[in-house]
Amino acid sequence: MKKLMTAMLLSSLTTLGTANANEGIAFIHGTGKQTDAYNDYWTGDFVNSVRQGLPDSSKYTVINCDFDQYMWKEEAAGCLADQLNSFIDNKGITSMTLLTHSNGGNVVRWILSNPTIDSRFPAIVSKTAEVIALAPSSLGTPLADAATQGNVFETTLGWLLGYNSDAVKQQQVSWMNYYNNNFLYGTANRPSLPNTFKSVIGSDVDSAIWDGDSYCGGYQYQVALETTQNWLDSCSDGFLECSSQAGAGTVWFTDIQRTKGREPLSHHQSRRDCFNLDTIIRNDI
Repeated sequence: MKKLMTAMLLSSLTTLGTANANEGIAFIHGTGKQTDAYNDYWTGDFVNSVRQGLPDSSKYTVINCDFDQYMWKEEAAGCLADQLNSFIDNKGITSMTLLTHSNGGNVVRWILSNPTIDSRFPAIVSKTAEVIALAPSSLGTPLADAATQGNVFETTLGWLLGYNSDAVKQQQVSWMNYYNNNFLYGTANRPSLPNTFKSVIGSDVDSAIWDGDSYCGGYQYQVALETTQNWLDSCSDGFLECSSQAGAGTVWFTDIQRTKGREPLSHHQSRRDCFNLDTIIRNDI
């Protein structure tokens, strides 16, 4: 009897291990037209650290799409759908985590909120176990309003938003309010998303020249984001107010609740291996 029970246990563990090996993760960038998001948006250090949380660390993909477009455009949602479905098919994915950053969360929400409008969407919805949204721009940002109106936005901040792209227009506060109320799920007084959508909130920017933590991800970005905080609430990551980041789904945690040294994550640092963010995500998946 003991031998039989041991054999059954080993069989169950083998079956479970095989199933878990079909888990995957997709890294989905934010605003911008990416052709090498692995290096230019996330960095290999971040990607390679996070994917070690998978039973099979080779089952990951890094998305490269044109998220300068409106979220519903073929170059945005269509491109994302094509690449995710290819990932599912090529790697035999049965369950996946979608790790998004910034405006990438809006493109993902478009797919999850509108599964019947495109034949490519249902497979993604059914295979998505959860969305981890790093600093999602769910309710937009006053910076998009300022950039579109042309009364602020220095040349040195071009890396943050671009200038007059459709994605920037889309992230204006009033525009996102319209999209959320009519086309997107997950925000207040709207239907829930069909998949878990949990956000990590960036709450501040540190740019003190004497503080070594200000250099994680690049000191110049911290200085730029400290400047843009002048147009935002005190609780912000330099690009998005905390209320916007928390606007859809549920809040997983606010940076200082779990980061090493209780350090805040700027909008740039929330896509880098800063203050154990990569380890926190790795352990979760």
